[in-house]
Amino acid sequence: MGEPVIAMRGVRADLGSRPVLRGIDLTVRHGEVVALLGANGSGKSTAIRTVIGQVPVSEGEIELFGTERKRFRDWSRVGYVPQRTTAAGGVPATVTEVVSSGRLSRTRFGVFRKADRDAVRQALELVGMADRAKDNVDALSGGQHQRVLIARALASEPELLIMDEPMAGVDLASQEVLARTLRDQVAAGATVLLVLHELGALEPLIDRAVVLRDGCVQHDGPPPRALGQHALPGHDHVHPHSEHEPIRTGLLS
Repeated sequence: MGEPVIAMRGVRADLGSRPVLRGIDLTVRHGEVVALLGANGSGKSTAIRTVIGQVPVSEGEIELFGTERKRFRDWSRVGYVPQRTTAAGGVPATVTEVVSSGRLSRTRFGVFRKADRDAVRQALELVGMADRAKDNVDALSGGQHQRVLIARALASEPELLIMDEPMAGVDLASQEVLARTLRDQVAAGATVLLVLHELGALEPLIDRAVVLRDGCVQHDGPPPRALGQHALPGHDHVHPHSEHEPIRTGLLS
């Protein structure tokens, strides 16, 4: 077993006055690919947002690479891919500009050197978006938006990838590209924690599945084989993307 990259012990978190996490224990070790599964409202996204500090913890401890999260500063080691339906940035930007923002943690005083430009270019190549580098992100499809989000996370050459529903609302071609990209990162030694509604194309990569229900861990072990989202215990899924709802990319959030 590798060294712990993420360690959550007795983590509780509230959104407003509503308890969302009710004492989560979760360890993700170096080189593991761990999927968080569960119905809407089970606490999956909240769990990973506590890890990166977006949601405060009311009780418990979180460590990243053996360091208490409150004292952790080496964020270039962590790549985060938010849900594609988080708030849009609303700022005109090219694909390269968005992906470059993921490299800032590696630069000195925000000055890009050749190694930084090369890392951005390589990240775009990994997700098959090098030919769209100069395009405005507003001209992209939903699947292409998601590829750009992942390239932004890869630009810092992270050791840990945290991804919130990377396959949601993505066309089949982009799903295959994202699965291949993630497979390459895992082969290179990356550790991955990702939220999924179903394993889908990523199933062969998953080492462990952690199923949450009502903010508690219901299962932590081998991934259920060929398990669709509607077969999860207590599943009551309502898709968040109505046909009249605008897609919000989160590219600049």
